[in-house]
Amino acid sequence: MVAQAAQRTALASRARRINRELARLYPGARIELNFASPLELLVAAVLSAQTTDRKVNEVTRVLFTRYRTAADYAAADQAELAKVIEPTGYFHAKANTLIALGQALCDRFGGEVPDTLGELVTLPGVGRKTANLVLILSFKSLKNICVDTHVHRISNRLGWVRTRTPDETERALYRSTHERWWPYINLYLVTWGQNVCRPIYPRCGACVIREHCPRIGVTQMAKR
Repeated sequence: MVAQAAQRTALASRARRINRELARLYPGARIELNFASPLELLVAAVLSAQTTDRKVNEVTRVLFTRYRTAADYAAADQAELAKVIEPTGYFHAKANTLIALGQALCDRFGGEVPDTLGELVTLPGVGRKTANLVLILSFKSLKNICVDTHVHRISNRLGWVRTRTPDETERALYRSTHERWWPYINLYLVTWGQNVCRPIYPRCGACVIREHCPRIGVTQMAKR
């Protein structure tokens, strides 16, 4: 038990050092999706599946002027909505999800986006990743961690967790990282994962946290 406690303390200390380094490197880190309300963030998150945030922003620039409330999505014509969001891909399925989401919000929450994880994950198209994202960005929660594929992959590569799924990673990160960093882990690791700690051929030579990283699972690094 003593050895396990010491290991957890060392792991948490290393995680704090890494997060401090990334905070200095990305002082203005922010999500790329554009939104002005919890509903807009939910919709943008649904659309972001299998496409880029840039493409979602192009679509929502028009979408958000036509569909402003949960009731608008609930009453939407599926074909018309699908046409607007077509550039994001899988547009028929996404249109159905947005209509169901609007209906659920109207039927169960008075048209408002709920502010608890338990309620959010009952909504169509909303998993823990999206729910945590909404709580952090729209409701300013300091007690949640948003885990996507980047966070899952890099957390395992750093040795913070040993998990098989993003949901397992989220739960493990609450134990292995200090709560001060919980709302920011996604912002740092997503940016880091896109630019340096890439899935294939990570740029370890250009990594400012390489001395703290065990590089678990890395077999080949970028040459430059």
